[in-house]
Amino acid sequence: MKICYDIDQLNRQLKDREDKTLVFTNGVFDILHPGHIELLEFAKSQGDLLILGINDDSSVKRLNKGQNRPILPLAERMELLAAIQYVDFIIPFSQDTPLELIKGIHKIHILVKGGDYRPQDVVGRKEIEACGGELKLFQFKSHYSTTALIEKIKQSI
Repeated sequence: MKICYDIDQLNRQLKDREDKTLVFTNGVFDILHPGHIELLEFAKSQGDLLILGINDDSSVKRLNKGQNRPILPLAERMELLAAIQYVDFIIPFSQDTPLELIKGIHKIHILVKGGDYRPQDVVGRKEIEACGGELKLFQFKSHYSTTALIEKIKQSI
């Protein structure tokens, strides 16, 4: 099962995989673009199983992404992400950050974020490192952004 709807369901899925290196990343993933795929491919290359935390619709609205965001509702974003070969598990979260989700997942080994973050600003870094895990920052090859993509679409109409 790729999509898990709560932390207990995810941890049950991970129970028999304790010998695997767990990688976690998160984001909104509204209107998928090549930058998302690059990040997911990199994250998956860091371990055995990639867990993707995805902001639910209410948390996206609180992130100041724009009045009409997300463009795609959570169920549709999860369905698209589930089709990507690099993603092993998807779990939504409703908080403003994935911190509670990270704390609840049994033994994340690697936390991946985009290189536009400073290590000290990455939510969950301290918790992962305290358990022997590490943070890996991904340097994007392309410079895509969903917000920029939406603006480009608006200009072309």
